[in-house]
Amino acid sequence: MNATGRREFLRSALAAAGAGILSNYYALAAPKLGRARITGIRVMVMQGPERSYTLVRVDSDSGHSGIGEAYGTPGAGVKEGIQALAPRLIGRDPLEIDVLYTLAEPRRTDGSAHMLLRAMSGIEMALWDLAGHILNQPASTLLGGRFRDRVRMYDHAAPKNMLDKASCREWAERVKANPSGFTAHKFGFPRTTPQTDPARDPANRTLTLKELDQVRRGFENCREAIGMEHDIMVHCHWEYDVRTAIQIAEAVAPARPLWLEDPMIVDYSESWKRLTATSPVPICTGENQARREGFREFIVNSACDILHPDLRNTGGFLETKRIADMAHVWGIPMATHNTGSLVCTLATAQWAASIRDYIACETVTGRGGWMDQVVLGGKPPIRNGFIELTGAPGIGVELNPDVVKAHLAAGETWWG
Repeated sequence: MNATGRREFLRSALAAAGAGILSNYYALAAPKLGRARITGIRVMVMQGPERSYTLVRVDSDSGHSGIGEAYGTPGAGVKEGIQALAPRLIGRDPLEIDVLYTLAEPRRTDGSAHMLLRAMSGIEMALWDLAGHILNQPASTLLGGRFRDRVRMYDHAAPKNMLDKASCREWAERVKANPSGFTAHKFGFPRTTPQTDPARDPANRTLTLKELDQVRRGFENCREAIGMEHDIMVHCHWEYDVRTAIQIAEAVAPARPLWLEDPMIVDYSESWKRLTATSPVPICTGENQARREGFREFIVNSACDILHPDLRNTGGFLETKRIADMAHVWGIPMATHNTGSLVCTLATAQWAASIRDYIACETVTGRGGWMDQVVLGGKPPIRNGFIELTGAPGIGVELNPDVVKAHLAAGETWWG
């Protein structure tokens, strides 16, 4: 089937399906289909003190470009994956996003051993930004419209010593004074050592009684210090078995956390059902899952309370919106993991605006450093704990060349 035939097939399929997920997009895109071609795909990596950030740009002969972000740390092979995919996409219509993601190189997005989903996710988001510029619409409009005009963000601010009430009070004062105004904070808890806790075995997936008591006291101290106006999320980094995960949930329950995140191993098992059914606090997971297939068992088995995908892992905007639509059927809301740059944060906010059952987005920005200046703007990107969306096309990003160039990773040049 040639390109014209494929476009007609897509239009026919959408018409037959009625109000499909892409019907609004293709209605807006119809006059422009076939009038632009991808001319280049570029990539460059920024380096911060803790993480790297992989930026992607898709150029077209329309005179417009789109920017996205693929995974950074750990970013091994992501840049090379983008470069490997680029020749498959040159000359294609940038508005055929679903086709490009699904069929431009099938083995790269279908979960096979050769999958380059982190690379393709960044390209996919850049395509939505490009489409927004071609059609002069925000990406959230192209995705179906906005359920909200501002998106709640959460940070990683934590007390220096959650077992010390004075330290917790200092933390509460500090986060309340942050100009970004975050009202939600995610952090884990300290562990003992075999020297201070004879029952501690660093190799197993359990907590000792001493550790569980410290978890309970630590989060109670945090809640007492911060009050009920701020949310707390408890991060576990996939470290525990199901019995211990239940014990952690019981220990932190008095602190009323918004969720308990990633308490068990990444992949689905029946233990996730047991944990979710037993836990007195909501269970959140999903940042390391990929594609609808990776979330399917969690959704259909009600094996978590909140899904937490990262757009750079799941396939980008459209694939993750389909995951959200699946989750909606089972009454499971969405939040988003995001350790990317301000580019990824703003992109994720566009996606989040298009999701009805949405809670909050993680960010490592909003702390007043150079990252907050990566995008040109003139006002703080996060205010009162929210990102307010504008009517700018695409994801609303224009890079600040001076800041980006000053923080490129070793050996990198401006757009390669």
